[in-house]
Amino acid sequence: MTRRTAEDRKTEIVAATLRLADELGPDRLTTQAIADAVGLTQPAIFRHFPSKHALWQAVAIAITTAMNVAWADVLTNQADPERRLTGLVQAQLRHIEASPAIPAILHSRELRTENAELRGSFQALMSHFRKLLLAELTRGRDAGLFRADLAPQDAAVLLISLVQGAAIRWALGDRAFSLRTEGERLLEVQMRLFRAEPRQQVRS
Repeated sequence: MTRRTAEDRKTEIVAATLRLADELGPDRLTTQAIADAVGLTQPAIFRHFPSKHALWQAVAIAITTAMNVAWADVLTNQADPERRLTGLVQAQLRHIEASPAIPAILHSRELRTENAELRGSFQALMSHFRKLLLAELTRGRDAGLFRADLAPQDAAVLLISLVQGAAIRWALGDRAFSLRTEGERLLEVQMRLFRAEPRQQVRS
């Protein structure tokens, strides 16, 4: 049997933390529960992560890395600002649906009051997401794809609020609907309000 490396163990522990944060809630999650889930002792968890704060920071890094990879893929493979913009939002919806603990972590006591590093990591992640949206909104407006009077700063806030609002409704509603499907439906409604109206044909 191949012995697992320290990095493999860390990856396993982080994955278990995300899964248990969803099942138990971030504020009720203990290192003993994580240890039981991965078949280690509690002291063994602390050999990989010196503190619970350090473990949460590793979770934040894993989430940040996955999101950045997804966003980069959209920006590389979509040709125009509108497709990149919708692709960024869709990637966010997909990732939250695949990692349903994220909304709970974002609203947890651990994030809000007890772990400044964790809070800073997610604030930086959302700031980066906002900048990506802002860039595509500005490009789309300047290219005539979006309304000339569109305010990119406000539009970026609306799109972020769309994702966050849908995710909260999804979580509070026991995930009775597809977050991705509902989010994409609302996204299309929002995009119709952003798009420039086709120029009227001039009558001869």
